[in-house]
Amino acid sequence: MIVPIRCFTCGSLIADKWEPFITRVSAGEDPGKVLDDLGVRRYCCRRMLISHVDIIKEVINYTRPI
Repeated sequence: MIVPIRCFTCGSLIADKWEPFITRVSAGEDPGKVLDDLGVRRYCCRRMLISHVDIIKEVINYTRPI
């Protein structure tokens, strides 16, 4: 849903890398090379970005008004 701020395993900051990552991968670059360029070396952090599914725009339609 929302990009996690920190890696669940090691606690490293990853949210600041989401926008450059998704922009470059959408442009056709290899995700592994993009993560290397962004300085994401640990495999736990890499899986946080690679496996994230951004569905907040779909879920927000089903929330109840307060």
